[in-house]
Amino acid sequence: MKRLLLPIVVMLLTLVGPAVAADKDAKAAVKAPMAAQKAPAAAEKLDLNTATEQQLSELPGIGEVRSKAIIKGRPYKAKDELVERKILTQSVYNKIKDQVIAKQAK
Repeated sequence: MKRLLLPIVVMLLTLVGPAVAADKDAKAAVKAPMAAQKAPAAAEKLDLNTATEQQLSELPGIGEVRSKAIIKGRPYKAKDELVERKILTQSVYNKIKDQVIAKQAK
């Protein structure tokens, strides 16, 4: 009986192993596009100098009051001026820094 059990277990692992690995690959493929959506490309970044109050208020940690303060503080040469001018705290800035840009007028 014991001699039969080992070959059966080996056979099951051989058959089931690739299916489990394929399932993990499929789950990883589904998660990858979600991660790509979190970090917007440079072309999709919100310009601090031209964004509307509504666009700014949709950023994490930015509400109506902070979006108005950002607009009032325009123009910006660099996005880190939000912290330098004490418009945002460092923790709030850290949440949005990858989603915003301060483009210069030409």
